[in-house]
Amino acid sequence: MPRYSVQNKRPALTAAALRDLALAYVGRFATSAARLERYLSRKLKERGWAEEQEPDIAALAARFTELGYLDDAAYARMKGAAMQRRGLGAGRIRGALAADGIKEDDRGTALDEAQAGRWDAANTLARKKRIGPYALEQADRAVREKQIAAFVRAGHDFATARAWVEAAPGIFPERSEE
Repeated sequence: MPRYSVQNKRPALTAAALRDLALAYVGRFATSAARLERYLSRKLKERGWAEEQEPDIAALAARFTELGYLDDAAYARMKGAAMQRRGLGAGRIRGALAADGIKEDDRGTALDEAQAGRWDAANTLARKKRIGPYALEQADRAVREKQIAAFVRAGHDFATARAWVEAAPGIFPERSEE
């Protein structure tokens, strides 16, 4: 007789049910191995486990990686590019990839691409927030400080933030490649 979880009336998970949940998750979402493991751990906590032998979530994620269902490096490049198109900088991308459990060697290419496209990402953020060349008039000191803070929170370095915030309306800052 299957054991039931205290939190809901659904039957506890079996190895087959856990594998099916994992397949459905990776089929629906682009994800990393660590995110899949967190998802499956949460499902186990919610529904419980019906078998004698404890589930090996890490082995399941490793098997999915072997089969090509998961690719942390490709996920890192995809997520980094998407964040950059939204105007976020390399610092914010680095933090998001680390939170998603992407190992340093897998996030290297994504961070290199983010660093290479940082000026375009800053341009996107300035346009969205109407800062610097996209503003109607030059902001006063207090507003500029808030705008710089917005750039820094978005993961841009201080020099890039300052160049965009201090640009006069209609005049774009010169691209700086450090």
